[in-house]
Amino acid sequence: NILTVKEVRKETPHAVSISFEIPDTLKEAYTFIAGQYVTVKHIYNGSEIRRSYSISSSPKSGELRIVVKAIENGAFSTFATNELKAGTTLEIGTPEGKFIFEPKENVQHNYCGVAAGSGITPIISIANSVLESETKSTFVLIYGNKKPEETIFHQALHDLQQKYVGRFFVHYTFTKVHPEGSLFGRIERSTLNFVLKNKHAEKEFKAFYLCGPEEM
Repeated sequence: NILTVKEVRKETPHAVSISFEIPDTLKEAYTFIAGQYVTVKHIYNGSEIRRSYSISSSPKSGELRIVVKAIENGAFSTFATNELKAGTTLEIGTPEGKFIFEPKENVQHNYCGVAAGSGITPIISIANSVLESETKSTFVLIYGNKKPEETIFHQALHDLQQKYVGRFFVHYTFTKVHPEGSLFGRIERSTLNFVLKNKHAEKEFKAFYLCGPEEM
């Protein structure tokens, strides 16, 4: 389906989030479950490229939003982060994927998300879904980046912490800087042990959601 870009928002110096206008006739086709992705088809220099991007918005938000992070020589990511504007049309597939969270009412569970870089995209959708739809459940996020200004959704995550005090917990780890209150280094066994066994020792976790580079 051809969708119109509603907004291109700069999230970090190297990443944008893109929301789309969904006409009423396609609302049902673009209903999604937290954690799913869409495939973007784009003609670049005469050849067709397809890229899959996780949906960052939550199912209850009424919005379809993806994140694109510029990668070196990335044909679509370079275009999206430098040239894409509201009003442009793109061919977007319907939501798919099995990396999902489906909330259940009246349950009380603890969930943990582990994300690095743009791996936050499906995880923030899942966290939002937990917080909005399983009102007794909690979500712990361990999130790795180079530095705060390169952290996608840094402000949005701060806002969620303010909104869901006692239910949403974020533990940042950075590889280039070490601000107060954050951890230092890549996400590895010691990071998880520190957060899960020291900070949240009282919690039994129902499920873990991991998204990041393969070596993580």
